[in-house]
Amino acid sequence: MSRGLMLLATVAGAVLAAVPAAAQDGDVVLGRWRTSAQNGVVVIERCGASLCGRLIDAAALRTNPDQRDVRNRNAALRDRPLQGVLVLQAFSGGPQEWSGGPLYDPETGQGAPTGTLKLVSADRLAVRGCIAPLLCRTQTWTRLR
Repeated sequence: MSRGLMLLATVAGAVLAAVPAAAQDGDVVLGRWRTSAQNGVVVIERCGASLCGRLIDAAALRTNPDQRDVRNRNAALRDRPLQGVLVLQAFSGGPQEWSGGPLYDPETGQGAPTGTLKLVSADRLAVRGCIAPLLCRTQTWTRLR
């Protein structure tokens, strides 16, 4: 190999090694989000190959950090701690919209089997839960920095 070609190969290898791997499609939505209900905070993170979201703060938790999931329709789950409750599960897709479910609203104790997450802007996320094709509810969450 000529000296020039070897130098080019070395420089190209160094440049490629310095470029970070492309972010996975869900990474743009990872982080902490302020919900529109109860001034709550949900952290969206990777759970295996999909995305999930856990409640980490809310007005009820600031009043009583040991708050339980008392509104849950499933009586067997009403004694579980509200902090850390999974509110979004099994979302995939991206880079601007994800689908999955179930979703859970601890304020009402209701869930939705399916839903979507749509990145409206870098700091706004439309969270939509549907109990049937035409029976949906949407909240807009704001990114916390």
